[in-house]
Amino acid sequence: MPDALRRVIRRHQKQCYQLLFQASAQATQQLAQDPRFVGGQLGLLGVLQTWGRTLNYHPHVHYLVPGGGVSLDGDWRPARKTFLLLVKALSRLFRAKFRDALRQTPQFAEVPPQVWQQAWVVHCQPVGDGQAALKYLAPYIFRGALSNSRIMNVADGRVTFRYRATGSNKLKTCTLKAAEFIRRFLQHVLPKGFVKVRYYGLFSPAHRPQLARLRQDLTPHATLAPSARDPEPAAQTQRTSPTVPCSLCPTCGRPLQCRTLPPVRRGRPP
Repeated sequence: MPDALRRVIRRHQKQCYQLLFQASAQATQQLAQDPRFVGGQLGLLGVLQTWGRTLNYHPHVHYLVPGGGVSLDGDWRPARKTFLLLVKALSRLFRAKFRDALRQTPQFAEVPPQVWQQAWVVHCQPVGDGQAALKYLAPYIFRGALSNSRIMNVADGRVTFRYRATGSNKLKTCTLKAAEFIRRFLQHVLPKGFVKVRYYGLFSPAHRPQLARLRQDLTPHATLAPSARDPEPAAQTQRTSPTVPCSLCPTCGRPLQCRTLPPVRRGRPP
């Protein structure tokens, strides 16, 4: 987000964070429908982050997106291995959708006109199977803007903490007056009840049955003979959910089975 727009967002966080999610997801989905890129609907897992490396106010959303989408006829359409969407086009479309959504609110008058002419920053890159990206995003869900381990010293009314510089990734230190440190930290406390992790497209709750079928179609199924240790293979097969894709145990290599456990009946407490 441009700096001039961040000041408006900070004053109206709950509404603007909602628009940030909405505009970015819609722009990504719309561009993905173009057959030159994907030609289908994507799945998006988005996580809101409001801070930079030195606790400066920097609202943005990280999205984890599979390398492909589903066409209107239900077929899986893979994206190119190192390319998903055109970043410049996505940046302009995102800016336009955010502008149009904000125009419906009183806050639009607070935004300087030049914000809608300057380029907005959108980044997109392949991350392999996504495990590294999930590991990167997970801490932002359960922790605040600064972990205790990064604080090096608190003395004489000042707080010193370490951070990694953008670009070089080298460790550096930042020392702030206590009041300034508290101000920077508290500006990242989200509005009460705001959901910072959201799912769109194929990952949305409404598309979970379709996603389960798609995963089942794309996952190779292994056919193994029943083991002698399984006394009732037929009964186990009946209890296995047919809509859950077959995954293999990383230890023994056999298919994992999904079963529904009956509720435990508990007596009244004494």
